[in-house]
Amino acid sequence: MHKCVVIADDLTGGNATGVMISGYGYDTYAVINRDDIDLNNMPECDCIIYPTNSRSVDSKTAYDAVFSATEFFKNDEVVVYSKRIDTTLRGNLGSETDAMLDALNNDAIAMVVPCAPQAERVTVGGYVLVKGVPLHKTEAAADPLCSINTPQPEKLFKKQSKYDIASITINDMMYGEDYIADKIKLYKEEGKRIIVFDSLSQEDMDLIANAVIKSGVNFIAVDPGAFTATVVSRLVPNNNAKKSIKKVLGVIGTTNAVARGQLEEFLENQPKVLCIYAESEEFLRSPERREKEISRVVNEILYNCHDYEMCLVVGDGIYPAKRISFKTYMEYYNTTVEGVSQMLNDSFAEITKKILRGEKGFRALYTSGGDITVAVCRKLKVSGIKLVEDVAPLAAHGELMTGEFNGLKIITKGGMVGDRYALRACMNYLNRKINNN
Repeated sequence: MHKCVVIADDLTGGNATGVMISGYGYDTYAVINRDDIDLNNMPECDCIIYPTNSRSVDSKTAYDAVFSATEFFKNDEVVVYSKRIDTTLRGNLGSETDAMLDALNNDAIAMVVPCAPQAERVTVGGYVLVKGVPLHKTEAAADPLCSINTPQPEKLFKKQSKYDIASITINDMMYGEDYIADKIKLYKEEGKRIIVFDSLSQEDMDLIANAVIKSGVNFIAVDPGAFTATVVSRLVPNNNAKKSIKKVLGVIGTTNAVARGQLEEFLENQPKVLCIYAESEEFLRSPERREKEISRVVNEILYNCHDYEMCLVVGDGIYPAKRISFKTYMEYYNTTVEGVSQMLNDSFAEITKKILRGEKGFRALYTSGGDITVAVCRKLKVSGIKLVEDVAPLAAHGELMTGEFNGLKIITKGGMVGDRYALRACMNYLNRKINNN
């Protein structure tokens, strides 16, 4: 029986949310005609997506549609209820959220997280930005059916909802999840039923999800999809973990010509490899652009990796035309070449951590270059590597020790060593190891 119910105001948005959830390994179904569905014949269903097609109708009709759908799909086994909203806040946000709260009748609080980093929609200071532009100055403002005249989701909910509303800002989130959890509990005591969160990244949504769960309050997720998927991954048992493809993640940040040759050979001769290139200079231009590029790479891997056994994150500086002028950034940051290098390595390490956290199917890791390997190990907070055997000259197989990823298989290799076939040999070795055990 389903453990998650997502009520969407349109089918395409609902499907987008469903794909995010299925990306975590859950069996997710979009139900178009609920009258023809026998839920008892869907024993493997983890999550139901149901579109009410209510975005452009009047408020009362939208309320009734969501109320009816929530009542139809609710049961005692559901642990996550979600009201999927548009990334640009079009439609009947308030009345539809009210309808789900009323149908559940359990004093739940609506946690509104208007953030879709994969689509460059974020909320900061109470304002929704689309690719850095305030929402009311985008094309959404001119939608003939659902125009938007404010970039402030809190203002929209106050206009459309009958419930008291509060907000949690990016400044609040700097104090951590315990602080946010306490603030949620305080708002509940004050009778607030809707809380609107700032959020800029998946990392922010992780923090919000942890805080909401830690608070212990009943809640529904109200968002464009990514926050719902984050919550589902934490609260819904994944019975399909054994079915997921075991994957190898390779992280290559070196600019060495030897590594480039190994990469080219691997991509030419290894079938079905997902390779995402990071625009390495973006890691240096500004903290905001660094975070944006990290999120882009992570999201591209997480959203596309499910049919692949091998995935690569490669710095585009491996090609001469994309090489970075270290001197420029040494002067800009008043640092050394080592300092600039560390900024790059730390960015690749952050990408690695987010990917491993976001997709549990990754059971092995390949890193090229000593500095990258050190940065990754520090970011993953491992105490060391249990060394097992040589795979190739200066390519060592081992297992991470302690920490969140204890036991994860890893091959570390110098960027300038190995023949043309070294990368393929290492990746295939790890693939055999994780799939034969």
